[in-house]
Amino acid sequence: MPVNRNALIRYKTIDTCLRNRYRRWTLEDLIDACSDALYEYEGIDKGISKRTIQMDIQMMRSEKLGYNAPIVVYDNKYYKYDEPDYSITNTPLTEQDLKVMTEAVEVLRQFKAFTNFSEMGDIVNRLEDHVTSVRQKTIPVIDFEKNESLKGLDYLDTIYHAIVNKQTLEVKYRSFRARSASVFVFYPYLLKEYRNRWFVYGTKQKGPLLNLALDRIHSITPLTNEPYKENTLFDPLTFFDNLVGVTKNVGQHAQTVRFKVDAANTPYVETKPIHKSQTVIERLEDNSVIFEINVIINQELQREFLGFAETIKVLSPSTFVESLAYKIRKAKKMYDE
Repeated sequence: MPVNRNALIRYKTIDTCLRNRYRRWTLEDLIDACSDALYEYEGIDKGISKRTIQMDIQMMRSEKLGYNAPIVVYDNKYYKYDEPDYSITNTPLTEQDLKVMTEAVEVLRQFKAFTNFSEMGDIVNRLEDHVTSVRQKTIPVIDFEKNESLKGLDYLDTIYHAIVNKQTLEVKYRSFRARSASVFVFYPYLLKEYRNRWFVYGTKQKGPLLNLALDRIHSITPLTNEPYKENTLFDPLTFFDNLVGVTKNVGQHAQTVRFKVDAANTPYVETKPIHKSQTVIERLEDNSVIFEINVIINQELQREFLGFAETIKVLSPSTFVESLAYKIRKAKKMYDE
């Protein structure tokens, strides 16, 4: 049964509401939430009728879309899921779903050879593997690195649409060093994934470029009446060119880092460079190699080198060498104790 885009937005909104068991949801609350969602995503501001939401709930309860949602009414007024862990997003794929996804994979596969679509290879492989495993009830043959327990992933969709639609957000956020969370107006510009953690770059009403980890966000509220401040701080297309990780201050300059890798680990570092700027400077008689990269020196780069422990020695710049040496001495002292 075909379902239009607006209906899907309403179903997803109702699902999001009913999954929040810390609030009691009346039919009027669900109408307001769906109206807000349609205005946010589609610019529709004419409102939604009571009958429409009632029909949506009936559709979600039925087998027509495969949801069979356990929506119940209690106290003759409030709606909730009778099963605490239920969500329409957890609904198993139907045979029709699998057929459509199979066709989609076949279409996407045609684009993999084109330069503009080279980054789609990973996505196509994921889709193909998932469809095959579900259809054949077999064990997947591709295991991608993931962290399903990571907090903050629920905010990805909201932040993405805020960036696309240039919408201001109110964010409640607690950094690792803060004793409590703070609330501030935030203008989001770019989402970035690094080692299975997600970050959003943006700025407050005043101040420098910020990098917020999504797993440290407590809540996000779109501010429809707050004008959006355009990004004039950085170019997303070039910002990460000289960066390992996600930490970089606007205006911070890259430095040349030279390091020596022992013979046993040289093949690994050559085939998996620490940074794309990596070049070979000298091959020594003991088969060790001196490399050079041009990068921003940050915490992620330090952790990268410290992860090689005794197999890599950083030679320059001196300030970076001293910082690493201090950490290594401190670590040795901790182990000696």
